[in-house]
Amino acid sequence: MRKKYDFSGARKNPYAGKLKKQITLRIDQPTIQFFRESSESSGIPYQTLINLDLRDCAQGRKLPAASSLGAPRS
Repeated sequence: MRKKYDFSGARKNPYAGKLKKQITLRIDQPTIQFFRESSESSGIPYQTLINLDLRDCAQGRKLPAASSLGAPRS
């Protein structure tokens, strides 16, 4: 390992804007279990499956029905 490195010709990572951001989510156990089982059958990590599903909803501007959120009915 060198004692000193020259980064004068370095450039910023062009993909830095596309990197994922770590956050904390509270997800119920049946939902996690569903994605873990799907992960085993597809070979795709369960967190990646969750991200793909959320991205699909965001791109399609889809929101869950209020009844599935446990919202009180009027």
